[in-house]
Amino acid sequence: MYDGGKIIAGIIIFLAFATFPFYSNIGKADIKPPKPSLDTPVIKELAVKKCVEPKEYMRANHMQLLIDWRDAALREGKRIYINSRGEEVFISLQNTCMKCHSNKKKFCDECHSYANVDPYCWDCHFAKAKQEEQR
Repeated sequence: MYDGGKIIAGIIIFLAFATFPFYSNIGKADIKPPKPSLDTPVIKELAVKKCVEPKEYMRANHMQLLIDWRDAALREGKRIYINSRGEEVFISLQNTCMKCHSNKKKFCDECHSYANVDPYCWDCHFAKAKQEEQR
């Protein structure tokens, strides 16, 4: 074996890169998932607390729903969404979603940080100062 040292060094470098995701996350697996805060003034005043879609659907599919809403509103000019209950909902992140979920830091940011995602919603939309105060 003429190049045995190079081969062994290559294998070690390969194993270091291949196992990086495992050893970089050591100790992070026991982080408890956040519980979104629903204690905003608007939600407290609601007689029937219900979202655009059922809670289970929103937890699993909220990003796809927001993408579909974006496409419908901006590309097709549609501003009304018919939910699974047959109700009409105005398509708007800030005026529909953020109306109830106004505590962006506790509702949106905690879950997105936990999931290690950086949504691009806030590249165009802004969290109103009044909403930021409601922590």
